[in-house]
Amino acid sequence: MKKLALLLALAFVAPASAQQIDKARVDASITAAFPGANETFKPRLDPDETLAQCTAHDNSPPKEIAASIEKRERATIEYPADGKFLGDWQKGERVAQSGYGLRFSDYPARQAHGGNCYGCHEITQKELSYGTVGPTLREYGKLRDFKEQAAKELYEKIYNAQAIYPCSLMPRFGRNKVLSVEQIKDLVALLMSPDSPVNK
Repeated sequence: MKKLALLLALAFVAPASAQQIDKARVDASITAAFPGANETFKPRLDPDETLAQCTAHDNSPPKEIAASIEKRERATIEYPADGKFLGDWQKGERVAQSGYGLRFSDYPARQAHGGNCYGCHEITQKELSYGTVGPTLREYGKLRDFKEQAAKELYEKIYNAQAIYPCSLMPRFGRNKVLSVEQIKDLVALLMSPDSPVNK
């Protein structure tokens, strides 16, 4: 009976102690895990203010913090110089399919980074393998009547999802220089062009 009482007590104490792990110890462990990391990669090991706030609030920040994240991240969005949000949907398909880039062994980059969009989203009907972390994107443009405003909003979401949905799981592709402005325009075209297989 005493053993059972002790086990029950430990069961309640263990989760609390897991939350009290020393931050310096965690940071040291992360740094030690990437001993051969290129200098360009190393800043990715340190969370910026937005990620730190999202982590501190388990991705559900209070309204005031969410608003500050949205404002800060929206200020980072770089819009296309030509004012056009649609690029080439065929190039966009290649970006969506490619998962290359930003691993610590990918420095210096040997090719353009990809978006690995299929890792989280269903995009075209013919694709057999896709993730379900994010919503389906099939018929994305068609469902929005191919409106220019919808293309602009999509560009912003891809460039920096935190500017739209604070603490979103979606990477900040433009903000973190994963994808270029042109690549993001190509992804917008993939989802918004009437000619794209996404909208067939």
